[in-house]
Amino acid sequence: MSDDDYVYDEESGEWLPAAELAEKRKAASQVEVRDAVGNLLADGDQVTLIKDLDVKGAGQTLKRGTLIKSIRLTGDAQEIDCKYDGIKGLVLRAEFVRRR
Repeated sequence: MSDDDYVYDEESGEWLPAAELAEKRKAASQVEVRDAVGNLLADGDQVTLIKDLDVKGAGQTLKRGTLIKSIRLTGDAQEIDCKYDGIKGLVLRAEFVRRR
């Protein structure tokens, strides 16, 4: 499609330029992930735990104040994927972390 093409947007009921509609759909598909105090999280951020968490399957407890480096967003508004020494596949809920 070129920039001169117009596409019918069923949500708004309007004819929009193809590039504008593509931007609109891309913005709608991105999920905002916020930490416990409302800060916006992004890939690569460092977060700190705000409470002690028992890690199922690892037999380990992550203590309050533990620093987690380089998080990844999963596409879910409440889950973040992260790495921590000795724990593979660690997924934390955003309500238990604070951006550092």
